Amino acid sequence: MSVRVRRVYDPPEPGDGVRVLVDRLWPRGLAKDAARVDEWPKALTPSTELRRWYHGGEGSYEEFGERYAAELAAPEAAEALDRVRELAGEGPVTLLTASRDTATSHAAVLARLLGGE
Repeated sequence: MSVRVRRVYDPPEPGDGVRVLVDRLWPRGLAKDAARVDEWPKALTPSTELRRWYHGGEGSYEEFGERYAAELAAPEAAEALDRVRELAGEGPVTLLTASRDTATSHAAVLARLLGGE
């Protein structure tokens, strides 16, 4: 299974495979055709409360990852996660995020859950 994380602002690459935007909001200043997004499962995004808690500096990345993984167990999120897992079983998947630090983003948590980066 090949799952990787990239910034949505980076130009598409031939090896990206299926490009999945995992942010709740469309990235600022980015034209939809330039992003080449194939899927946009909003159910995979962390809740507003969890994002505010994490970005407010109240908790560690490890705790954020645990709380986010728990949110992904909800039926709609679990279904969306299964869909991306299926895609990854068929070929490369690139999780796209506007986060500046992809290594400590929700996309990195997703990639680990999917067996990627």
